[in-house]
Amino acid sequence: MDLNAWKAQLRKGAAELAVLATLERQESYGLELLERIHGAGGLALSDGSIYPLLNRLQKDGKIRGRWVEDPDATHPRKYYALTDEGRELLIEMLAEWARFEAGMRQVLAEEVGRDHV
Repeated sequence: MDLNAWKAQLRKGAAELAVLATLERQESYGLELLERIHGAGGLALSDGSIYPLLNRLQKDGKIRGRWVEDPDATHPRKYYALTDEGRELLIEMLAEWARFEAGMRQVLAEEVGRDHV
């Protein structure tokens, strides 16, 4: 098994949840969003993966974007925020994540306990 391929799949699956959760806290533009997610650690997204994800979420009505003339930037920035649909999806995803995490913790605790007894 290729560990890098497995890690890539984990990141891909968690990227949407990370974006929605980050936007729940504060409206952000793309690179700022990447920095916040990277700052939390563990989830290495790239420019090449974040923008298609943002475009898809916007097309699906989960986030909205607006262009802002930013005096600190050389060009307008597109800021993203959650829509009501996006908040509903985030709530559902968080509940599913909690169930998944609890199940994995139980499986791992049982397997590790068996191996070390």
